[in-house]
Amino acid sequence: MRPWLQQGRLWPDGRAVRWRVADGALREIAGEGGAPGRLPWIAPLLFDAQVNGYAGVDFQSDGLRPDDLERAADAFAADGGGRFLLTLISDDWDRLLERLGRYRAWRAESPLLQRRIAGWHVEGPFLSAAPGYRGAHVPAVLRDPRPEDVRRLRAVCGDDLLWLTLAPERHGALETVAEARALGMAVWCGHTDAPAARLRAALAAGVCGFTHLGNGCPAQLDRADNILWRALDLPEIRATLIPDGLHVSPPLFRLIHRQIGRERIAYVTDAMSAAGAPPGRYRLGALETEVGADGIVRLPGTRQFAGSSLRPLVGVFRAAAMLGRGWAEVWDGFSRRPAAWAGLPWGWREGQPADFCLIEELETGSMAVTPYTEGRPRRRWSGEWTKGESRAGRITGGDHEEEHVTSDR
Repeated sequence: MRPWLQQGRLWPDGRAVRWRVADGALREIAGEGGAPGRLPWIAPLLFDAQVNGYAGVDFQSDGLRPDDLERAADAFAADGGGRFLLTLISDDWDRLLERLGRYRAWRAESPLLQRRIAGWHVEGPFLSAAPGYRGAHVPAVLRDPRPEDVRRLRAVCGDDLLWLTLAPERHGALETVAEARALGMAVWCGHTDAPAARLRAALAAGVCGFTHLGNGCPAQLDRADNILWRALDLPEIRATLIPDGLHVSPPLFRLIHRQIGRERIAYVTDAMSAAGAPPGRYRLGALETEVGADGIVRLPGTRQFAGSSLRPLVGVFRAAAMLGRGWAEVWDGFSRRPAAWAGLPWGWREGQPADFCLIEELETGSMAVTPYTEGRPRRRWSGEWTKGESRAGRITGGDHEEEHVTSDR
């Protein structure tokens, strides 16, 4: 009898399968036949298009070593994340490109980083400098883009996958978008207060959609005309959202889904170095941030958000709770859909690393998830929540435990 590792149901269609792992790779998946019953599910690890740091490692720091990057990538996988776009935020353009080139060289020498880092996301420095819209980006480095900037960016990254986030109201932005698209980059709007006409012009120039919609704008907005209304009024708009219940409130999270449809929404953690790490003080580029027991990243001594400590699997639990849906309905938004937007290959293939999540449905509204990397089980996560006027839940996994309540008020 063949040494099958596991029997289960294959996400998303639920057909019964069995699979074998040898030497850390997936060697075979075959139909099992019969009713799946209560077999566990097998689903892909999650894909995150915006990770600024992880497990105490700040990707914006010039003091990193290759093993720091490997430690962050491995911790991300233990939390259910398979591949990600390493994200660099606004900085002096020469310094940012130098940092990016260094990381690219490290990835070329590391099988672990090659498995985890799917490409690069450059968020800024071509963003709005207005308070609220600039978020945690240092205003002194924010500036207008030029087509020459994206040509240099492409030269540093070769033919790697590249996403760029900019504010289309900046002078030269539309010309830069057109050049970036010609060079094969995906360009997204973010940290912007562009007028509606400028947003439409940006879409015509090739912008894909919005980076972390609902974030990167002031806490108080004009009720008649604001960047959220302008974005949601655009036809066929796509957007990424941070599903932590904080950066986008639960009511707004649901309203965005109703307005544009889940097929045009993908989830990102926007994680910084505090993600996958205990409470304390952490760096995000030039900023020092503070993370309390509630997991919220703030500027020290203030209530202002300054990043995200969201872990990938926690994002799934919270998205499901906010939408009142099962895990299987939100998994797509954190895996296959953003991967498709990035043009990454999809599907189970013999010989690929045995990276997957084993998901057990324990009872109504709860589940247990064990990420596997190269066939090796990592920490076990479990979550449960109640649905109703407010959605409350407990999420536990390894050294991580939190009470989570999202309020509709």
